[in-house]
This record gives sequence, structure tokens and C-alpha cells, in this order.
Amino acid sequence: MQILVTGGLGYIGSHTSVLLLEKGYDIVVVDDLSNSNIEVLDNIFEITSKKPAFEKIDLKDKKAVSKLFQDYTFDGIIHFAAHKSVNESVNYPEKYFSNNVGSLENIIDEIKLLENPINFIFSSSCTVYGQADSMPIDESFPLKEAESPYGQSKRQCEEVLKSLHDSGHSFKNITLRYFNPIGAHPSALIGELPLGIPENLVPYITQTAIGKRECLTVFGDDYETADGTCVRDYIHIMDLAEVHITCLEKLISSNDDSFFKVYNVGTGKGTSVLELIHIFENVNDIKLNYKIGERRKGDVVTAYADTSKIKEELNWSTKNSLKNALKSAWNWELNLNKDE
Repeated sequence: MQILVTGGLGYIGSHTSVLLLEKGYDIVVVDDLSNSNIEVLDNIFEITSKKPAFEKIDLKDKKAVSKLFQDYTFDGIIHFAAHKSVNESVNYPEKYFSNNVGSLENIIDEIKLLENPINFIFSSSCTVYGQADSMPIDESFPLKEAESPYGQSKRQCEEVLKSLHDSGHSFKNITLRYFNPIGAHPSALIGELPLGIPENLVPYITQTAIGKRECLTVFGDDYETADGTCVRDYIHIMDLAEVHITCLEKLISSNDDSFFKVYNVGTGKGTSVLELIHIFENVNDIKLNYKIGERRKGDVVTAYADTSKIKEELNWSTKNSLKNALKSAWNWELNLNKDE
């Protein structure tokens, strides 16, 4: 079967691409390389001994998307491609709506032209919940006004998918609301590779630990949490990649042409920023240089998942520990810098 993986050279996309290839799927990776590196393609090959088809396409380009669907026949689509920085989205909201929502709409326009129902997995985010009233967050919680344009763009994308489903179009969809992916492939050949200053916590931790960054800033220590810092649900990237295989197999095996489900993907456990820093220090035997700074606009206080729905319906749960994730993240950083 041939699967389109948009954003397939990005962090989550590259790890999922590896697992798809290892499972015997043919994949076509589409990426505009705006927040990824073409060298990832070689590293995917090094891990799997298979090189996926690759197309450098900006999915905002409607003609390019149409040509993509003319050139290939897809049995499934896993749509990762999106801008993903909460902080950047606060400063450049238009960029996030035009890219994240516009790209999806172009793909949906092509799906509407297909004769057979497509198996579609959408990469959403726990940010669609805003600051939930209670923890853990389950899928029935109302979607509040998101705290950032990034979260708002993901919510709009979910609404686009729901509209397609409600219109009666033959279309099998699973939307995954990710919590916070961290870590790297056990080979240390692929991992989170931010271009420029990292927006996410763990790559900033590893870059500070190795000396690329002078100091890590913890954004606020006066929140209503046990140690005053924000709490998140950190999931190992290999677990997150694996759930896409589980969902794809579910969609392929389903005879329901209007299959439509939303699942949280996390560990079900909240960890504070300071806790994460201390676990990283302990597991890697490193002392990290960090300081407390001001709160950052767009951040929710606490977010961790109720994962019972995906466990009950798909028999899926995480396997990897937080310590393992932080160890793999450090190994990835060391491998990136081995020649320096």
C-alpha cells in the first residue's frame, strides 16, 4: 500500500516514516524543508535500507498539490505538515492559519475528487483544549478558546475534517491530539532537529547541556502547580510514531467508509518543567545551567491526557519511559555534535 506522509522529514514524520517502511508500506514523503533537513532522507535510508519517494512541495500551492494527486495513487495519508511553534504563532498568527489550515484544505479538495474512500490520519494537538478545567483531559472535554494561534489553527483543521465527515463524503479519519513528544530514535540517526533557536523544551535542554546555548530559561515558577512550573504530558517519540501504524491498520481494516474518531495520545502522567530538568540531569549525569524567567504568553498551566479511550478501542498504550526518552534525546544531541 502507498501512503502519503506530509511533513515526513520533520520530527514526528521522520520517525513514523521509518516505522512505515519497516512495516512494508511504500511511502511518498512530501516536505517543503521549511523546518526540516533533506539529510533526514539519507538517515531514514540508513536505518531502514529503504529510500522513500520524496517530493519537495509547499502544500499551500494548490496546483502542486493537484499534480501530486495526479502523479500518485494513495491508499492512505498521514498529515503532519504544519508550523508548530506556540510562541512563534503568537507573533505571526496569519502565517499559522494560512499554512496549517490552507494546506489541509488543499488536500481535502483533492480527497473530494477520489472515487474510493481514503484512510486519513490527522496530526492535531492537545492545545485545542485550551486550559482545561480539570485533569486528566479526555476527548469529551469542550474545546475552549485555544491559548495560541497555533492551537486555534489546529482546532480549525479539526473543524474542516468534521465538516467533510458530516457532508457524507466517503472518508475514513482518525485525528490524534498529541501531548508533548520528546526523545529520538534508538539509532540516534534521527531526532528533533530545530532550525535556529529551539522552541521546545527538550532540544533547548540538550543544546544547553552540550554548550550550544549558554543557559536554559524556565518560563515562570509562580504557577499553581507543585513546584510552580508548567506541567505537561511527555511522550516518547517512538511511542507516538507507533500509534500512527496502529491507527492506519485500524482504518484499513474498517469497513465503515465514514469512520471518524478522535484520540488523545499521551502517557496519562503530568511532569513539571523542573521535574523534567532534574530527570534529565540524573539519567545523563549532567548538571544543567538554567534560570527562572518570566511567564511566556500562550502557555497553558497544566495539560496531561486521559488515555483510556485509545487504550480501550485500539488496545494501544505507551511502552517507553520518560528516562528512556531523555536518554535518547541526549544520545541524539551527542551524535549531532560528534565531529565538533
